[in-house]
Amino acid sequence: MQTNIDKIREQLLTTHAELKKRVNRIHDHARNPLNADSAEQAAELTNLPVVSALETEAMEELADIENAIHRLEAGTFGICITCGEDVGAKRLAVRPASAECMDCAELRR
Repeated sequence: MQTNIDKIREQLLTTHAELKKRVNRIHDHARNPLNADSAEQAAELTNLPVVSALETEAMEELADIENAIHRLEAGTFGICITCGEDVGAKRLAVRPASAECMDCAELRR
């Protein structure tokens, strides 16, 4: 089991680093002034909602990963935060940051 935990920790940390890079690129892009060309400005302004949505999604995933890392450190990783049951190895293999079992996650939808 420790090997799986180590592998999951490594996967979480790798994904975390990739998401941080993505968010930093988004922030760097946002700090750049708009292009002087009005057609380019229009295209850049059209992209703002998409870029904002991507940033929001990345930030939410970062928070999920950070919470999963805290659960690893606390020894509660793999335990559903809602019902206290096992999250399930298959679910964690697909989404290592999962905090809830499938039943509780489905109830939230």
